Amino acid sequence: MASLTGLTANPNPNKSFEILPNPGDSVSSLSFSPKSNLLVATSWDNQVRCWEIVGGNSQPKVSISHDQPVLCSAWKDDGTTVFSGGCDKQVKMWPLLSGGQPQTVAMHDAPVKEIAWIPQMNLLVSGSWDKTLRYWDTRQANPVHIQQLPERCYALTVNYPLMIVGTADRNLVVFNLQNPQTEFKRIQSPLKYQTRCLAAFPDQQGFLVGSIEGRVGVHHIDDSQQSKNFTFKCHREGNDIFSVNSLNFHPVHHTFATAGSDGAFNFWDKDSKQRLKAFSRCPLPIPCSTFNSDGSIFAYAVCYDWSRGAENHNPAAAKTSIYLHSPQESEVKGKPRIATGRK
Repeated sequence: MASLTGLTANPNPNKSFEILPNPGDSVSSLSFSPKSNLLVATSWDNQVRCWEIVGGNSQPKVSISHDQPVLCSAWKDDGTTVFSGGCDKQVKMWPLLSGGQPQTVAMHDAPVKEIAWIPQMNLLVSGSWDKTLRYWDTRQANPVHIQQLPERCYALTVNYPLMIVGTADRNLVVFNLQNPQTEFKRIQSPLKYQTRCLAAFPDQQGFLVGSIEGRVGVHHIDDSQQSKNFTFKCHREGNDIFSVNSLNFHPVHHTFATAGSDGAFNFWDKDSKQRLKAFSRCPLPIPCSTFNSDGSIFAYAVCYDWSRGAENHNPAAAKTSIYLHSPQESEVKGKPRIATGRK
């Protein structure tokens, strides 16, 4: 378990601790190593940066560059290697622990929006705005398989053998990775607006989907379980409705976090259908977030997400920060809903 008591205190409304130095532009993804507290952030300044969170301090370790903004990141399951993809239409493999140089291991015809390493297949999967999903053996130059998608890839989640891909036009494509060349099921999102993020259930029975309209859908894949499906509103303030940008399941308790463009993050229990903890809003949106491997650290970025366009970008106030929160058990452990007597 990690302790964050020694990190630099700051005016964050949740008393979260800030990682320094700050990235030079907005953060697009955050990924913790599955084996240690190494945290990787990708950002719009073309950089992939790594910090080590150790002994209550964040230590910048190393960084690499892409030619254009970086949109996504993923770790290999052994914690040795980082993958990053973005607007230069490629995925780089970076043997971070050995100090090796990054090399290009995947190519698309448009920016790469999502990547995931699938250890059970020893393959990398990449989803792009070129409307394809591509599987890669990183030792080979060409993809093992190219899967056509109905539209541009916006979100992707893998919990083997379950994979869900969210595309433009609210398509959700479900795959059984034991038969990856065939769609298992294609459904229309239960949410009426554009898909922003996805998270597969820890038990692989379904997934969460978040949209730009401050709403999350809890969806089961089996037709016999459809009565358990529901949606709920979140990341709203009066008449202002904000995008849900990130969904992360806690690795131990299997509750989940949402983070949004309202600058807030919340912890929820889908089984008892209740919010476990609401946190104070930060002054800028939260575009991405993640738990570390044992759930003792929740990392989130606070920065402008361009959701209100360039005219609302104020460079003087547009600071980019990455914060770390230490979840208390009471915030993330599921609890039964207390009956109130109301129907």
